[in-house]
Amino acid sequence: MSAARITEEAEFQVSPLSAHIGAEISGVDLTRPLEQKEVRAIRAALLKWRVLFFREQFMSHEQHVAFSAQFGELTVGHPVFGHVEGHPQIYSISKFRRATRFEGQPLLRPWTGWHTDVTAAVNPPFASILRGVTIPPYGGDTQWTNLVIAYEKLSEPLRKFVDGLRGVHRFAPPQGAKGTDAFASAVEQHTLVSEHPIVRVHPETGERALYVSPGFLKQIVGLAPRESQVLLELLWEHVTRPEFTVRFKWEAGSVAFWDNRTTAHLAPTDIFDLDFDRQLYRTTLVGDVPVGPDGRTSVSLEGSPMGAAAAIALN
Repeated sequence: MSAARITEEAEFQVSPLSAHIGAEISGVDLTRPLEQKEVRAIRAALLKWRVLFFREQFMSHEQHVAFSAQFGELTVGHPVFGHVEGHPQIYSISKFRRATRFEGQPLLRPWTGWHTDVTAAVNPPFASILRGVTIPPYGGDTQWTNLVIAYEKLSEPLRKFVDGLRGVHRFAPPQGAKGTDAFASAVEQHTLVSEHPIVRVHPETGERALYVSPGFLKQIVGLAPRESQVLLELLWEHVTRPEFTVRFKWEAGSVAFWDNRTTAHLAPTDIFDLDFDRQLYRTTLVGDVPVGPDGRTSVSLEGSPMGAAAAIALN
């Protein structure tokens, strides 16, 4: 598909990258304040394409925060694992993140590593904005999947069944692995556990998305353990089907901006087989409390909502 204007009022271009998700935006400078028509156009593109990519945006931490703030209230860098010193809204994503590393070999499945950001919180971030600073010459690609199209591609009987289900999300090491002491300490000090609908209704578009973050969703409420395991594995395998996804090759200055309410993503693991460093930085925007098709909202089982108060407390 050829590049096209995002809206009639915007002067920059959107180039879709796959059938269902992902578009690259060109002709806009994210290091400066945007005009309101640009903000509206980017938001519209985000709702349509789920994840947006920008190239050659060499932002400082301050510019990264300023760009993000034009789209919503920022959260603390990470509610469990902290933030960059002096920048409470920035989270460092480096090749070796001590606090989030695991010991032992996890049980690898096709969906291993896929996740939606911080779904253990009762109000997970509505969006995440990630910028590349130090990027390996090859390897280190990130993938995203469209949870709306995944829901729509389920059979009608299964859609009706999952519409009424709810699941428990928490921070925990992958199956077969053990959290490091740093991981265990961080989780113990900032425990987050929430119950969310398995199907989430998007607050802006009304679309339904399979809200089944493989990295955080641990069980389906009300089902026997074996029933829960089998259904979750079916749904996780389904949402990571290749035709629902897009893969992005990072460069220094690249920015990815995704709707956390309708996507899951997969961080790369091939970087651990390379001798190159990799450093990115992320901001997240305060989200709403998810609502299911039955109108029931998510509930917090442990921990506090994400918001500005948390950022101030950690500053």
